This record gives sequence, C-alpha cells and structure tokens, in this order.
Amino acid sequence: MTLTSIIPMFGSGLIWLPAGIVMFLLGDIWQGIFIFSVGIGIISVIDNVLRPKLVGKDTEMHPLLIFFATLGGIAVFGLAGFIIGPIIISLFMALGEIYTIEFHNQLKEYNE
Repeated sequence: MTLTSIIPMFGSGLIWLPAGIVMFLLGDIWQGIFIFSVGIGIISVIDNVLRPKLVGKDTEMHPLLIFFATLGGIAVFGLAGFIIGPIIISLFMALGEIYTIEFHNQLKEYNE
C-alpha cells in the first residue's frame, strides 16, 4: 500500500478495497467492515486531504509536479529517486526564481 499510495486519489485504495472485498467473500464480515472503515475513514482522508495540504505548503510546488518528479526520480534513480526526484525539481525551480530576480530588468525589456 505504501508503494501504491504514490498514485494520487486512489493509490492506496488499490490494496485495501480488494482486501475488504475478499474478506466479505470469505465470510469474514466484521474484518471486511473494519478494513472498509479504516480505508475510507482514515487512509483516504490522510491520502487525499492531509497529504496534499502538507506537501504543497512545505514545498510550494503543485502536487502534480511533485507526483511527476517522484515518478521520474524512481524511473531514473530507482527507489532512491522517490526522494531525489522532487529535490532535483525543487532545485530547478529555485534556479528559475534566482534567474528571474537577477535578470528582472532584461526580462522586462524582452517581454515588452
């Protein structure tokens, strides 16, 4: 579930939803109810409500940009890319801000 939670909106649901359905099909009703309750009440709230607010505020980056940076980092660097990808993107964004501040006058003349 940790690995699939990288996928926004429904990533962790790819694991707990089938697990709850399997519990119901096996006749373990209370275990199925518990898995659905925890999945909907706790996991989905954390995954879809709290994480975007916390990650978006700290990094000042759009959640979709963080998502693609994470996927790209994993594709290029393997499991360590989960951290390296967003760091590289944030460094490039900082470089862009520095460029904008340093060359403000030239950019203003160019855009007129």
